[in-house]
Amino acid sequence: MTRTGRELPSKASVVIIGGGVMGVSTAYNLAAAGVCDVALVEKEALGAGSTSKAAGGVRAQFSDRINIALGLRSLEVFRHFREHFEQEIDLHQVGYLFLLDSPESVATFERNVALQNELGVPSRMIPVDEAKRMSPLISTEGLLGAVYAPTDGHCTPESVVLGYASAARRNGAKLITSCAAIGIETDGDRIVAVNTEGGRIETDTVICTTGAWSRQIGEWVGVDLPVSPLRRQILITEPIPGLDADTPFTIDFGTSFYFHCESRGLLLGMSDPDETPGFKLTRSDSWLPRLGKAMARRTPALSDVGIASGWAGLYEMTPDHNALIGEAAEVRRFLYATGFSGHGFLMGPAVGEVMRDLYLGRQPFVDISGLHAGRFADAEIRPELNIV
Repeated sequence: MTRTGRELPSKASVVIIGGGVMGVSTAYNLAAAGVCDVALVEKEALGAGSTSKAAGGVRAQFSDRINIALGLRSLEVFRHFREHFEQEIDLHQVGYLFLLDSPESVATFERNVALQNELGVPSRMIPVDEAKRMSPLISTEGLLGAVYAPTDGHCTPESVVLGYASAARRNGAKLITSCAAIGIETDGDRIVAVNTEGGRIETDTVICTTGAWSRQIGEWVGVDLPVSPLRRQILITEPIPGLDADTPFTIDFGTSFYFHCESRGLLLGMSDPDETPGFKLTRSDSWLPRLGKAMARRTPALSDVGIASGWAGLYEMTPDHNALIGEAAEVRRFLYATGFSGHGFLMGPAVGEVMRDLYLGRQPFVDISGLHAGRFADAEIRPELNIV
């Protein structure tokens, strides 16, 4: 018996390791497609890893064709989530607004917008004065332009996990929490079982959706998943009088400082270029002076706003800031979806469908062959440029 009191199955058609949004979305999509004996094991509570620490942004504004397609498909699912999954996710499609302060970033985003428009994303370049009307807290000092897509926005990650988990269980999947995987048994190039804290599950297929912790899972079967954990921190302000609830998710692209409405205040964050890789899950004050400087320039009206709470989470970084999705060449039926480098939550719905199709031997709705984990041995990789 596991610590949750649920009996661990002795056998499963597939074992998913990792219970964040990728894991539960995959479990639901497999079970809904009629796959029997789907089992998911998670060392803590569902969504307790990086998913629950996400800023909740959902978008299709990317520089890479695959990422745009994954974002678009996920946005479609998020829009209909409540009716399909009987779960409110507090979706606010207020748009994403990128603020640009260099000729290079303007040129890059012009190319991005052209590609996004080609694929059906209603993004557009807008003048600085229009950006100010949309996001009145900003100062336009130094800005050369902006980009806006009205269908982007933000929602609640924990609610998305709950919706998928409940639907997966209704379709027969077994989701076992407080039960860490501790190893994978193989016989030659075949998987034969997953060992967990609660016992052994016989299976010939494993799907790794463990985010920042994926490299170790890959090592169990001799597969290199080049994922590094990198701490990112988020703050929640005190209530702000007169805050416009329709303010877009606003990103000062040059500094990566961003904010969006959260209850009666703001959720805000920024990358720290001095951060080093590691499983650091406690908050640090070292980034605050840089954050304060970025806020003083771009949102001086927030200088005196108090901070109510905050947290630290982990990005799962790859060398090119693109995900690792595919099936390993080294061992049969070891599938993986990891390394999303900060945009995993928003792609969870689409990637769950992709993993279902890879398991079933079907062609996914988007060609993800370029995201295989072995691509870094090639001469060229294509970095995702639009990350925050």
